[in-house]
Amino acid sequence: MREPERDPGRLVDMIEAADCIASYTEGFTREELLADKLRYHAVSRNVEIIGEAAYMLTQDFKDKHSEIPWSDVIGMRHVLVHGYASILPEILWDVALNDVPKLKQQIQAIIKSAEVQG
Repeated sequence: MREPERDPGRLVDMIEAADCIASYTEGFTREELLADKLRYHAVSRNVEIIGEAAYMLTQDFKDKHSEIPWSDVIGMRHVLVHGYASILPEILWDVALNDVPKLKQQIQAIIKSAEVQG
């Protein structure tokens, strides 16, 4: 069973992983990222962390914040963990540069809203 009191910490984990992804991709092109295996795997791992943290959120929390495509976030984690050999690097790049920053903004807004309310 997932504990609601752990949801805020999981959100923080997601933001920290998003920050790592941003720092690993900043100033790099897709081709440079793909050529740098260490950087590529670091980005991949942090996308996994985001997905795992999302997976561990309570269903109640995810239901209250249905504007976030939780199934897509979690699904990407499952692909990276279980189908790692089939992931297209272009998709990982797109997720890292487009989806992760948007998700981070959404999570920050949730946290800010909770601080105002609580």
